[in-house]
Amino acid sequence: MEAYATFTPLAGGIVLIRFTGATGTKENFENYLQETLALYSEKQPLCLLFDASQASIPGAALQKMQADWLKTHEALMQCYCRGTAYVIRNTLVRTVLKAIFALQRQPVPYALFKTNEEALTWCTQRMEADSSEEMSTS
Repeated sequence: MEAYATFTPLAGGIVLIRFTGATGTKENFENYLQETLALYSEKQPLCLLFDASQASIPGAALQKMQADWLKTHEALMQCYCRGTAYVIRNTLVRTVLKAIFALQRQPVPYALFKTNEEALTWCTQRMEADSSEEMSTS
C-alpha cells in the first residue's frame, strides 16, 4: 500500500506532512489520520505544515472522514496545535479543502501558501509567539 502522506518532524515543534500524490483509499487515508493523531501523543505544542503540492483529490467519503476526524479531535487540536499551514498550488485542491471546512470548521488558525518557505515562516512565527506567551505567563 502506498502511503497517502509522509511525516517529517522539523525544528521547533513543526511537522511537515507531505501528501505523496497516491490515490486515497480507505486504508491509506485511515493510516494518514492515525499518524496525524499520533503527533499529539507527546502533548506538546506543535504546528503542522501540509504540503499538498502533489496531493491527489480525495473522494467525497475521504473528505467526510477528514471532516469527522477534525470534529472528533477538535479539543485536542485546540489544546496543542498552534496552527496549520497549507501549501496548495492547485485550485481544485483548494476547493476540496474549503469543502472539508464547510463540513467541519478548522478548529485552529490556518493559512494557505504557495511555497513551503512561506508556510514554514508562518509556522515558525506561530511557535515563537506561543513560546513568548508561555514565558510571559510563567
